[in-house]
Parts: sequence; C-alpha cells; structure tokens
Amino acid sequence: MSISTSLPRVGAEARAALFTDARTTYAFADTPVDDATLTGIWELARWAPTAANLQPLRVLYVRTPEGKERLLPHLDEGNRPKSASAPVVAVLAVDNRFHEHIPRILPIRPQMKEYFEGDSAQRDSITSFNGPLQAGYFILAVRAFGLAAGPMGGFDAAGIDKEFFPDNDWHAVLVVNIGHPAGAPEFDRLPRLEHEHVIDWV
Repeated sequence: MSISTSLPRVGAEARAALFTDARTTYAFADTPVDDATLTGIWELARWAPTAANLQPLRVLYVRTPEGKERLLPHLDEGNRPKSASAPVVAVLAVDNRFHEHIPRILPIRPQMKEYFEGDSAQRDSITSFNGPLQAGYFILAVRAFGLAAGPMGGFDAAGIDKEFFPDNDWHAVLVVNIGHPAGAPEFDRLPRLEHEHVIDWV
C-alpha cells in the first residue's frame, strides 16, 4: 500500500492574509492586543526552521507607556510616530548566548555547546543568518493572527541594547510595530518584480 507524502496546502484566503493582501502598516488603531495573542505569535513562529534548530531570535514586547518612553528616543525621528501609535512594539533581538540551550534543543549533538562557546565568530555567523530569517517568520506569524505588522530599520541598536538588554547578550536587529491598522493604506501597493526578472531555470 502506498503512503502519500503530500503536505497540506493552505487556501487562497490564508495566502492572501500572509502575502498578497497584507500591507506594511504605518498608523494603528487604538485597539489593544492581548497577552494570549502575543504569546501565540511566538508559539507559531518558533516552529519554522533554523540552522541546526539553534533559534537565536529573542522578542521584547514593548506595550506600556513607560516602555514606549524608554524606546522612542532610540528610534529615528521619522519612525517615532509609527511606534507611538502601535499598541505593541516588538523589538526582535538575537542572543549571542544561544548555544547555552543546545543540550535541550539539539540533544543529538550536545557537544556543539562547547564548540560554539569557544568560537565567537561561528556564533556571529549563526545569529547574522538565522536571526533575520526568524524575523521574517515572526512577521508572517503576526499576520496569521489577523494583525498588521510594521517592520522598521532606523533605530539605534546599541542604544536599545543598553536600555533594555544590559544584563544579557541580546542585540536588537529589527523593530516591528504590531496592531490593527487605522483605516485604509496611505497609498496604493507598490509593484513587485515579475517572475521573468527574478527566476531562472537550468
């Protein structure tokens, strides 16, 4: 008897929510996002693949007025109104001590903990590739929960690290505003490159 190895395929509605209809949001409605949703975003995003399952991404949710007061000065001036209007701002960071979790998350090769402990360049290689990869998964997870995401560069990473992560080895790599959009997008969606400009065949 043959066993099917076909994977499930999400429907058009899910593809639209994640990709074709989703838009970067710049202004947010004053609608709160609850803790269960924020936890659920990570519970979903954490299952996507990383090299050797090493998972270096960490998430700081900034949602209180006091937290915003600490965060906004470290953002570029043009980005501050966006984050001020968002009910939640996620600071995505990479943990340079990710290898301490290896015996639990990679039990088939626990010795890799010592390998990475002795090679900071290899740790940097893991975080520089897998951190942004996981950040992309995180944005899709936000969209999967029916929320809009506004990922931003334009911030003082060293300043955020000093303000929020002085006692560990987390380093900020992306800021993502999260919430429900305040009205329609400000402008029409910009075009994307068609397949003939991107795909080659061998």
